Amino acid sequence: MNPWIISLACVALGALTAPAQPAKLTVTSAAFKNGQPIPVKYTGQGDGLSPPLQWEGAPAATKSFALICDDPDAPAGTWVHWVIYNLSPALPSLSENTAKTETLPGGAAQGRNSSRKIGYAGPYPPPGKAHRYYFKVYALDSLLTLQDRPNKEELLAAMRGHILAQGQLMGTYQRQ
Repeated sequence: MNPWIISLACVALGALTAPAQPAKLTVTSAAFKNGQPIPVKYTGQGDGLSPPLQWEGAPAATKSFALICDDPDAPAGTWVHWVIYNLSPALPSLSENTAKTETLPGGAAQGRNSSRKIGYAGPYPPPGKAHRYYFKVYALDSLLTLQDRPNKEELLAAMRGHILAQGQLMGTYQRQ
């Protein structure tokens, strides 16, 4: 058989079997721009309020959103600041100072951060260089059924195979 035909067949087969990349969400905040410092009021040195977040670009098939905020620069490894899931696709945003409760209006639920608490934990890095905080939003093709108070790893495992789109907003913070 002609090697050129075999090569084309392999490329076509690879295109059919390659995993699809999720679409891109645009994640923004009225409080800070991507790559810029997070205002003190949204940190552990301030009021510890969660920042307002908005996202757009979700596919029509989106059934829920999930959010994870983490700090990959933490000395002991990635520190998780927020785990939230089953956010309604009708409300593609979170307002400032989201309640630190297990459930939220509209059916959303929050999991455990690295402090083993529910809700947002504002940045409070050790003295030294600025840390990066990633607010990652995922559009999912289903609602998730999880045990109460899941951590980041449990949420990621439940989302596997259900991510339609994702995006992130990165803010920085250096301890004052």
